[in-house]
Amino acid sequence: MQLSKAIGKYLRQLRDIRLVSPHTVVAYRRDLKHFLMYLGDMPLCDISRSRAQDWLVASHASGLAPASLARRLSALRSFLDTAVRMNWCPENIAAGITPPKQSKRLPRTLPPEQTALLLQSTSAISESRDLALLAVMYGCGLRVSEVAGLNLVDIDMGEAEMRVRGKGGKERVSPVPDGVYTLLSNYLDLRMGHADVSQEALFLNRSGGRLSARSIQRMLKKRALATGADVSVTPHRLRHSFATHLLAGGVDLRAIQELLGHASLSTTERYTHLDTNKLTDIYDHAHPRARKR
Repeated sequence: MQLSKAIGKYLRQLRDIRLVSPHTVVAYRRDLKHFLMYLGDMPLCDISRSRAQDWLVASHASGLAPASLARRLSALRSFLDTAVRMNWCPENIAAGITPPKQSKRLPRTLPPEQTALLLQSTSAISESRDLALLAVMYGCGLRVSEVAGLNLVDIDMGEAEMRVRGKGGKERVSPVPDGVYTLLSNYLDLRMGHADVSQEALFLNRSGGRLSARSIQRMLKKRALATGADVSVTPHRLRHSFATHLLAGGVDLRAIQELLGHASLSTTERYTHLDTNKLTDIYDHAHPRARKR
């Protein structure tokens, strides 16, 4: 079987049978298309391990980040796993290739006063929606894709909780804090009076359709400019700030893991850290030599 045909079949299987997230399908399509362009449309069984390694080396030489290289290798492995299972080729030549070591660099957080600035009132036409959206992102620690994917039926105002669909289609229930509840309630009252009753999305754009992740990012930048907040703010920085502020406030790491929807605690540990002042405070209260007489 030719490489291009095998890739096409694999991507259709991901989308139609395995029902993986559209984001994953798009990312894997991009990576495998690059692999096809690098090798050319050759028989799948003729691809050697060294050719796959050469592709990764060339990707690294082009300046691709370690995380992106790891994703490319993951896409290739998954594709070849399927190829072996479907008898398109005899072996997965990428099975023993080691992914590049990724850095532990953490995204910067926003101090609480910066998040307070973002939640100040502005003259935006969509002010009620924007405030509710910001409150959900920062107050519940949601990914931008999770916020954009929220539907009306996911919100239970009576129980003060929402159902969130995370990576890989995994669902979790997130509590709605009091501050978020108030802003969300205000938006829902306004939305019910203006939106098409057939529209299931929670957050809507001016045309009455679902607000996209890209639109949420643009809104955030525009709001930062209007309120004098840090213009480098991103949805992911809000999510990371949510976790960091909870940790600094003494919330257990396992609880933060559940709120963020991480499958592994090690992932949560990468997204959360204690600052120097917090560590100093812990030392002063716990270490025998730090106690003043």
